[in-house]
Amino acid sequence: MGVVNVTPDSFSDGGAWFDTAKAIEHGVRLAEEGADIVDVGGESTRPGAQRVSREEELRRVGPVVRELSRQGIAVSVDTMRAEVAAHAVEAGARLVNDVSGGLADPAMARLLAKTGVAYVLMHWRGHSHLMQDRARYADVVGEVHDELRDRMAAMVDEGVDPGQIVLDPGLGFSKLPERAHNWALLAHLDRFNDLGRPLLIAGSRKRFLGRLLSDADGNPRDFTGCDDATVALTTLSAANGAWCVRVHDVRPNADAVRVAAAWLSGGSRLDEGRGELIGRSGV
Repeated sequence: MGVVNVTPDSFSDGGAWFDTAKAIEHGVRLAEEGADIVDVGGESTRPGAQRVSREEELRRVGPVVRELSRQGIAVSVDTMRAEVAAHAVEAGARLVNDVSGGLADPAMARLLAKTGVAYVLMHWRGHSHLMQDRARYADVVGEVHDELRDRMAAMVDEGVDPGQIVLDPGLGFSKLPERAHNWALLAHLDRFNDLGRPLLIAGSRKRFLGRLLSDADGNPRDFTGCDDATVALTTLSAANGAWCVRVHDVRPNADAVRVAAAWLSGGSRLDEGRGELIGRSGV
């Protein structure tokens, strides 16, 4: 999954693709470089970010989703708003990537039940200006597992087909680098197997990588300086069963996924490493 942030303030590339034409060009390039899905978002969710209006979010993502879909690219829309998701699905989006797991907008479940579109349900404890204050865990792996389980059950109770759902442990969201919350989750991806759903891992360029790669004075590596570490994260995630990884720099990560697939199969299935969407409208 390649990232297109149509925002002025996203944490690693805010403003680079804020122009509609540049965002479309970037999305096409990501697909050409090996992205199976291009994820278009119009609202930054970096720590401390404030929300934008529904109208502004629609203005940002609508034409990008429509044009990329028209060109035959599998598009996901990164949104917490059911109305934005509905417009994006109508414009051709095949997946809704909701970092709130349906908590930010109670109408999201009804939309998913109606459309059958594939859905990423992420672990979430609050909006960006609150989330790091809520990163308190006695057992981060167990608590994230149980909260994802409960959110999935709640969405199913509202009519969402379990087959539509992909789970995301929410690296960086209410997870503190200094407490190693993200690393604990990554080291125990197998704990999520009993939930019976595919996993999306989204760690590209995030702060916990920058902290790991700090210099001798303790200064974290900048975001783009974490791309090699992201490739390592992708390789290990793919080798440990992740369904998809969400990344900014697609080509080396797409290569890493294919290496992991070939490694795991012993070279017997060399065409693996490209995925298919799920959900009634996404197969």
